[in-house]
Amino acid sequence: MADATFSERLRYAFDNSMSRGTSALIGWLGAVSAAVIVLVAAVVVVTGLNADGEDPMGLADALWYGLMRVMDAGAVGGDGAGWAYRMVGLGVTLVGIFLVSTLIGVITSGVEARIEELRKGRSRVIEEGHTLILGWSPQVFTILGELVQANANQKRACVVILADVDKVEMEDAIRERVPDLGTTAVVCRTGSPIDLGDLAMVSVDHSKAVIVLSPEGEDPDASVIKSILAITNGPGRRKEPYHIVAVITDPANLEAAKLVGRDEAEIVLAGDLISRITVQTCRQSGLSVVHTELLDFGGDEIYFKEEPALVGRTFGEALSAYEDSTVIGLAPKAGGVLLNPPMDRKIEAGDRVIAVSEDDDTVSLSGKTVTVDHAAIVDRPPTAPRPEHTLILGWNWRASRIIAGLDAYVAPESTVTVVSDRDERASLEDEVTLTNQALTWVVGDPTQRRLLEVLDVGHFDHIIVLCADDMDPQRADSRVLVTLLHLRDMGEKANQDYSIVTEMLDARNRELAEVTKADDFIVSEKLVSLLLAQIAENKQLAPLFEDLFDPDGSEIYVKPIGDYVKTGMAVDFYTVTEAARRRGEIALGYKIAAKSSAAESYGVTVNPDKSDKVTFAESDRLIVVAES
Repeated sequence: MADATFSERLRYAFDNSMSRGTSALIGWLGAVSAAVIVLVAAVVVVTGLNADGEDPMGLADALWYGLMRVMDAGAVGGDGAGWAYRMVGLGVTLVGIFLVSTLIGVITSGVEARIEELRKGRSRVIEEGHTLILGWSPQVFTILGELVQANANQKRACVVILADVDKVEMEDAIRERVPDLGTTAVVCRTGSPIDLGDLAMVSVDHSKAVIVLSPEGEDPDASVIKSILAITNGPGRRKEPYHIVAVITDPANLEAAKLVGRDEAEIVLAGDLISRITVQTCRQSGLSVVHTELLDFGGDEIYFKEEPALVGRTFGEALSAYEDSTVIGLAPKAGGVLLNPPMDRKIEAGDRVIAVSEDDDTVSLSGKTVTVDHAAIVDRPPTAPRPEHTLILGWNWRASRIIAGLDAYVAPESTVTVVSDRDERASLEDEVTLTNQALTWVVGDPTQRRLLEVLDVGHFDHIIVLCADDMDPQRADSRVLVTLLHLRDMGEKANQDYSIVTEMLDARNRELAEVTKADDFIVSEKLVSLLLAQIAENKQLAPLFEDLFDPDGSEIYVKPIGDYVKTGMAVDFYTVTEAARRRGEIALGYKIAAKSSAAESYGVTVNPDKSDKVTFAESDRLIVVAES
């Protein structure tokens, strides 16, 4: 190939300079304008051209003359009568029109390009101590709402979102779903949660906490694990440990997530969590309200606090040391958490109490001298477990875990009946071994009234209505709603009260479904989102919630109030607390049967003031933390 000529090299250099963008274009236009102005000034000075009746121009005046005609096309209209002078002015003006119009076009294009760049959300985030959310899903709105409430007492907090979604689209959706952000600033950036450059763009090394959401589509766990790996093993990672909270869907991927996250990541197994909550709730009406109360930031939450004044006292004594807080466990100085430890366990220096309270500054000793009404305490032996009969309407990938979880709770000779238009019995029997339940499978559509009537739903102790996982969430929720409407109408006509636990996918459909008067609603996405927000704010809550939702150890139960105190007489919650303590249990709240509407939280009160007296009915329930 022949060597490049001088003109080709000049053209190549010019092309390279032009490719540098708006600033280079403006520079070239400025250079051309300056050259024209200098040239015109030289011509005017050398030839002595001037307007009629005026003295010849000097260099400064000539430069000003050229500048004004380049910038202002209307300046030529005021020229004198000399035709040479007019022609020079006209020529300069024509060149000026070309240069200025080009400059305006370049500036307009540059501004539009900059706006488009900002719209894409690719600028660096300059924040410290912010919460970083990686990924985009319906969970974002619940998490944001909870973080806004958690940050309400801060002057300025920040949440940064990085996702493969248009920045403006994210901002519009947030304004629609979370209109009041309070003191929290939300910054959205478009990028990949597994790209090291994009993670650096959102200042992951300066974040307080990182929440990794499970994306929609096939194999979402792979993306979550890659995101954790990119954070913890990036070449420029920070020395301090990260605080990562991530969602994993498939239990088979749990170990891999823990390996890459090590002690820097708290992994939430979403399906397993929802299955456990569904199992616990279906056997105890009102439990979903208790779980929501503990998981959201709108009411009472769980806090850790060291209380030197309690050192040397037993855990049982600490239960009555607070007026408006409920102690549920201890965090020993050596580490870990103890939910409902033995009542005679001594509190040591460095131990922290775990308490349910309205805020962290309300966990304070009352200093009151407590008087217990011992005459009101009942020592009724617990009822012996009996076989339970459960009806599951619908099927999804969590159903097998729900059935396995039920088997761990119910007494022998119990039954579980599944009604679904999908015959999954063979795979269920391969996956789950039942010891306390006999399985019956009915192939049919649970939205069909005739099928529900044939089942004689009145003889079942518990009814669970599940959302299908093979259709659009709105359609799945609609089918659940149809089933609930049939059950409600059948119950009213037969004068029967069914115990129904309903799983829904979209929290917005819950209010619509409340007209069916189901006992509990499990909104899976919302509960997982609440848990993520809680752990993001306090990492120590992860092992506590793991223990709370585990069938082993202590959990939350709803038991007859008549087993603890006398009904029909006013008693304060100090007396109720003492009645539960004698059984090795913690009184957390109560459920009034007469208040069964959604507006009254289905009669559930968590962490009541212990001095307030309540007259309980035999149908009311006590909410306790107990081993069984």
